[in-house]
Amino acid sequence: MTSIKDSVALVTGGSRGLGRALVEELYARGAAKVYATARDPRTVTHPDAVPLALEVTDPASVQAAAAQAQDVTVLINNAGVSVGARTFLDAELDVVRREFEANFYGPLLVTRSFVPVIERNGGGHLLNVHSVLSWLGIAGSYSATKAALWSQTNSLRLELHARGIGVTGLHVGYIDTDMASAIDAPKSTPQEVAALAVEGIETGAYEVLADDVTRNVKAGLSGDLAALYPQLAD
Repeated sequence: MTSIKDSVALVTGGSRGLGRALVEELYARGAAKVYATARDPRTVTHPDAVPLALEVTDPASVQAAAAQAQDVTVLINNAGVSVGARTFLDAELDVVRREFEANFYGPLLVTRSFVPVIERNGGGHLLNVHSVLSWLGIAGSYSATKAALWSQTNSLRLELHARGIGVTGLHVGYIDTDMASAIDAPKSTPQEVAALAVEGIETGAYEVLADDVTRNVKAGLSGDLAALYPQLAD
């Protein structure tokens, strides 16, 4: 388990939405410093956060961020994109690749750069932001990227256990952020999800299931596929 009090955290995509809420929650629980990353660090408006330029798909940018944030003990891979490629048959392959670059390879690049930092600082924690769509193939390549990230997280948990770094996967449905602004469905607030996520870090949870939809889908994975995909009955 990792105490947030006096820790040094880094949140990718930390300027708005869930990322900003995570920064706020970390400080509320006593973090000593929180790096909030963004492509343009001027968009980071939290008064206590340390703005840090980061493009997660650019290895040079990731290495530069790791070189500047040598005191990190908690890493939260929150940055990601959804570009609306909801069909594998018609979406441009470049669009599919873009989602994988941001949602799978981006977190991997960041994690690989910061694991040595966290290890040198005595160990700590990694949290990856997944989605209920890690378990539901209804959003084309976005679902596929989150499923792949879930698998990456499970593998990293085994690799990092002996190195003193705990690993948590956060799964959640719709959050009331810009990404889901056009969707008419029940949504969690970023603050609710951030509180559950940071609590998961502190308790050493392997997974955080942040809402009822996510809990129900996870429970349904062991059942018949037709229950998860009622479209198959049509």
